[in-house]
Order: sequence, then C-alpha cells, then structure tokens
Amino acid sequence: MTTLTFALNHMTAPALSPDAFFALAKSLGMTAVEIRNDLEGNAIVDGTPAAEVKALAEKHGLTIISINALQRFNQWNDDRAREAQDLITYARDCGAKALVLVPVNDGSGQEEGKRQANLSEALTALKPMLEEAGIIGLVEPLGFEICSLRSKTEAVEGIRAISGENTFKIVHDTFHHHLAGEEKFHPEMTGLVHISGVADPDVTVRAMRDPYRILVDAADRLDNAGQIRKLRENGYTGPFSFEPFSPEVHQSTDIKTAIRKSMQFLTAKA
Repeated sequence: MTTLTFALNHMTAPALSPDAFFALAKSLGMTAVEIRNDLEGNAIVDGTPAAEVKALAEKHGLTIISINALQRFNQWNDDRAREAQDLITYARDCGAKALVLVPVNDGSGQEEGKRQANLSEALTALKPMLEEAGIIGLVEPLGFEICSLRSKTEAVEGIRAISGENTFKIVHDTFHHHLAGEEKFHPEMTGLVHISGVADPDVTVRAMRDPYRILVDAADRLDNAGQIRKLRENGYTGPFSFEPFSPEVHQSTDIKTAIRKSMQFLTAKA
C-alpha cells in the first residue's frame, strides 16, 4: 500500500459553500481543491470576488489547483475569448494554478481536419493569455461519442504542434478514458487526474453519462485502480481529484465518510 495524493472537485459536494467545501477537503487530509463556474448559487456564478475565494483557501491551507471550466474552448470566437479572459483573470486572482478547458460536446466539429484546426486555433489564442497570467491550461478530452475532442493523443499532438508544452497539460479523466476506449496514457503531459466510478451493472459503456458517476468502490467498472496504477508507474506524481456527478453522491448525508471509504479503497489498491 502506498500513499496517493487526493484532491476534491466541488462537484463532489456542490451544495456546500466554498468555506464548507474547503473545510471538508481539509478534514479529509487533502491540501488541494478544484472550484467550478457551473454551480448555481455558488462561487463563481454568484459573483463571489476572487479575493474572497483566495482568502478562504488560505484560511484552510489549501491550494486551488483549477477552475473547472472554460466550456466549448475549441469553438473559438469573440465571445469565447472574452469568457476565457474573465476566467483566466479570476483564476489568477483567486490563486488557482490552472483552468480546465472542455471541448464542444454536441456532435459538431468532429470532422477529420476540422477537429485539429479548431484545436490549434483555440490553443494558439489561449497560449499568450494563459502565459501572461501564469496559469496552466488543462485540456480535458471527453469520451462521449458526440465530443469534438475524444482523444488525449490528439490533444497532446495539438499542444506539441504549437510548442505549448509549458503552457498546456491534459486532464486524464478515468471515466472519459474508459468511454473513449483509448489505451494510450500520456503521464508526462498529464497535469491532473479526475476520478469517478461507475458501478451500475446494467448500463452499457455507450450509454454511460455523468449521473452514473459515483465515488470509486469495489464495484467499479472503469478500472480506476488500474488506471491510477499505470499513471503512477509511468511517472505521474500529481493529485487524483474526486469528481462524481451522481445525484446519489450529492444527496449523501455523510459525504465525508463516503469519500474517506473511497480513498481507503483506492489506497489499498495502489
């Protein structure tokens, strides 16, 4: 058994205020968290100033590893540029180290050639914006069949094509890795790992969606333990951030115990 470095994404307990969420992470022995810009009635959506979020993180002795996320990042236009600048500025001012970049996921932009061109355009535009703020861009391919960027290999190739290795990394999401059927790992380009499990024995891989994503346990069908082991064996040393979307998890009456059990399960398998 070896020690794993865990982090907590606010999606694990979306109803908690930033202060309560940070306290939860701290109580579990974690030192890193991810905040989000898609939680209604919560920071960042409710207008909470970045400085306030930064102060709360410092109070709890936590590092904000990312803001999750700039959506549709690879559909670059004036609106996306403004949205990106706002999020990058917020990330800088709240002390976040990175901004997660999520691709278009509606069936558009999937054509061969167009996919790569759209990725290159977005990365090229984002690169100076991120560098000026000292923020890393975390590209997160999604495994859904309708996604415009399913492949981590394609993401890495796009980053390297613009000499963006110092500005961009990828997110290895265990759920999306499984859905994409992608066998290749890129630990040297991985800046963050998102972990969640699927235990429902009846849902097909093609039909898996975010509500199926729970805390990883012994019934996990995604082989989180194997994915984590392979990443670490090949040099990944960063955090493994819990990101369950299931209403079952969100409605838990004792989320702290549930997370701790998952931490113990994964640590025993490490």
